[in-house]
Amino acid sequence: MQLPEASVTQLTGDLSICRILNGMWQVSGGHGDIDPEAAVESMVAYVDAGFTTWDLADHYGPAEDFVGEFRRRLASTRGAEALDRVQALTKWVPPPGPMTRKVVEESVALSLRRMDVEAIDLLQFHWWDYQDERYLDALAHMSQLRDEGLIRHVGLTNFDTERLQRIIASGVTVVSNQVQYSLIDRRPGVRMAQLCAEHDVQILAYGTLCGGLLSDAYVGSPEPAHRELNTASLMKYKRTIDTWGGWELFQELLATIKLSPVRGKQHGAGQLGLQNIGFLWRVAVYQHGPCIFGQDLADQLDVPPRHSGAEAGLQEDVSTPAGHVRRHGDRAEVACVLDG
Repeated sequence: MQLPEASVTQLTGDLSICRILNGMWQVSGGHGDIDPEAAVESMVAYVDAGFTTWDLADHYGPAEDFVGEFRRRLASTRGAEALDRVQALTKWVPPPGPMTRKVVEESVALSLRRMDVEAIDLLQFHWWDYQDERYLDALAHMSQLRDEGLIRHVGLTNFDTERLQRIIASGVTVVSNQVQYSLIDRRPGVRMAQLCAEHDVQILAYGTLCGGLLSDAYVGSPEPAHRELNTASLMKYKRTIDTWGGWELFQELLATIKLSPVRGKQHGAGQLGLQNIGFLWRVAVYQHGPCIFGQDLADQLDVPPRHSGAEAGLQEDVSTPAGHVRRHGDRAEVACVLDG
């Protein structure tokens, strides 16, 4: 299936990716059992549906191995040319320690073997301890490997604005920073978005749908008990909601979105779901940037929020798609600014 042009964005001048990325954190555990054969077949189905970009990491369990097997399966069933339509963006998350050329090179070589690629489309780097500035050594060596053709582009994961500024000032070229960004967590919009825009660094957003909590299924629902948060994603984003303001405030946000004029518009198959609006908000607030939606690959194809066919241009109907919930002392004021 060929998605419309609006479904694709240029991460860099020579790397096009799907605006909706298939996230593979779910295969690392905490989301139920994963059958490897079914997972690989599911990956083929996603690509056939037009969702061609995968986001993964070296520490996401078998994710890189799944990509390698998926690539071999796709080449054998669709032809080697089908691989040109697929992008795999992985991460390197080393433990703190010496970041020598040998350490970096061996880690990159391992990912290349596991993914069965000659070059990594985007290698996103994460560092645990900002007090240890050897992350700059690692990025310098990654840049050398990029220049040698083993990595196409270097990116970051979960770096804050201060350290991103430090990296840019050191002369290292990074093309992206993957961070949590949603209606609930808007921290990147405070300072980071401007810095990224000034230096051609794209923000790759995860958590846009709060692990599924930002959806119609939770409108008017009581606060879930811990036992009901039966995946790592639900537990993670419930903590995010608690930090943001709690379940009661979250319900006010869902109610605000539900009553918005955008919600009532008819697009393709019917009324917009809350998850579509959550996605459209993200698309509109930051240069139509890409979003990562986690896929557990354990079930049938679960097509992400409407972004195909007639619905691919939905963002054109939304001038300011944001439901703002503002706190004033002990009370919450809901101000709907979803303009139809």
